[in-house]
Amino acid sequence: MRITNFSDLLTAARGQPEPQRLLLVFAAAELPHDATPAERAAFERGEGGALAPVLCVDKRPEEIESFDALCEESRRTGIGWDILFVGALSGRGGHAPNADEAVQPLRMMVEAIKAGRVAQFLAVDRDGDLVRLERG
Repeated sequence: MRITNFSDLLTAARGQPEPQRLLLVFAAAELPHDATPAERAAFERGEGGALAPVLCVDKRPEEIESFDALCEESRRTGIGWDILFVGALSGRGGHAPNADEAVQPLRMMVEAIKAGRVAQFLAVDRDGDLVRLERG
């Protein structure tokens, strides 16, 4: 199955042989304090900057009705975001990983994102489409 958006991702996660737990890290674009004028101008055009984790949660795919529902849930926190990073944990023996088992992998995912190591995660924009992030 080709995954092009969050809906495809949910369908794929729900169809795995073992139950899944999705790791979701919402990140906001920010501009470093020591940014150059050119970097500031690019950031104002919606280019460049750094992605900083601002919110994270783990959920079973069945707990997410849709991307719109997930966005509404995130809106209720009052925390803005620009990109959603998604990772997954696979269960065993027909049982999904529980929330306690997701704590450490979620922390590691947040730290990886802070360090700019995002290639192993799916990135989703605010429209629910997968995006490819390039280092600049």
